[in-house]
Amino acid sequence: MLTAIVCAYNEERMLPAALHSLLAQTRVPDEILVVNNASTDGTRDAALRVPGVRVVDEPRKGLVWARAAGRRAARGDILFYMDADCRAPLRLLERIEARFLKSRSTVAVTGPYRFYDWDWLGVAGARLYDCTLAPFAHVTAHHVLGIGAILYGGNFAVRTSALDAIGGFDTSIEFHGEDTNLGRRLAKVGTVELVEGCAIQTSARRYKALGRMHVFRLYVRNFWWETIHHRPKDLAHHDVRL
Repeated sequence: MLTAIVCAYNEERMLPAALHSLLAQTRVPDEILVVNNASTDGTRDAALRVPGVRVVDEPRKGLVWARAAGRRAARGDILFYMDADCRAPLRLLERIEARFLKSRSTVAVTGPYRFYDWDWLGVAGARLYDCTLAPFAHVTAHHVLGIGAILYGGNFAVRTSALDAIGGFDTSIEFHGEDTNLGRRLAKVGTVELVEGCAIQTSARRYKALGRMHVFRLYVRNFWWETIHHRPKDLAHHDVRL
């Protein structure tokens, strides 16, 4: 059973398109959950207007709290997480499920972003990272050093059993670093697959707000944290709180 989980904070405008892209999949999710994460706009009502969607309210604001709430409410043995400003390509879930069916050792599948509202320079820079530094960092961290894995936080699927094995999401992390933390801990219990063919369409609104130089520094920082700078405490199960 596959559950799609969309965590949303004040996403009344962007959310409907994300949900309809899930309903249009060649492999439609068995259930779709929207975690309404302390929204103050019409996010909850927007979700309820889409047929088949179940809303979970999480009053504690924070992405990792929202993901943990989705995990507790989900019935699926595979959980697919996407952001509310994403649009899933038609065959995304079909391709993701195929990776899990192919190998029992696969505990998570993730794919890069394709930006639908960025200029050519931003798109080119992101594609350069996705085709060079990201796969290099993934192979180095996961298969050579054994310290972690690349995980795109707005586009990943994970076995529920693997989340259980690592103690769930680390709710002590407010936002930045949660994907690196999760990738590191999941890599200890199985294989995390980075699949080019599992890319997702998403908005560049956060990147554009940061500015180009800050985005460049962010890419460099991500590469550093995911391949070189390793903190053993990130892997300690007793540091994880649901």
